Amino acid sequence: MFLSSSTATTTDAGSILMTFLPIVLVIVAFYFFLIRPQNKKQKKEQQMRNSVRVGDEITTIGGMVGRVIMIKEDFVVFETGNERAKIRVKKWAIQNVVPLDTAEVEEPAKESKESKNDAKDAKKDAKEEKGKEEKPAKESK
Repeated sequence: MFLSSSTATTTDAGSILMTFLPIVLVIVAFYFFLIRPQNKKQKKEQQMRNSVRVGDEITTIGGMVGRVIMIKEDFVVFETGNERAKIRVKKWAIQNVVPLDTAEVEEPAKESKESKNDAKDAKKDAKEEKGKEEKPAKESK
């Protein structure tokens, strides 16, 4: 009788463990596949928003793009467009930050390609005009 009662309590403990083990495994899986990556993403975004400096180019979650001109505790003022409209947004509304150093490097590269194309077009036009001027001169002689 003593032997049978001890095995009954160990099987009860084993069955309780087997009952809760799948639930515990699901909770652990949720933590590693959902909660932990989300926390890492939020931490990275917060660090990006806190690293905004005056002169950086930002994009808001609404799609507005501009250069930061003033930073306060919980909001940022930036100017956008040719009219230099000043817009104030909360820091949490910043979606993307392009640092001042990177933004300055990208813009001249684009301008230099455009200026090269303009220079090529100007040379073509000059050659065509020169060729047109020479033809009438030969006919008159």
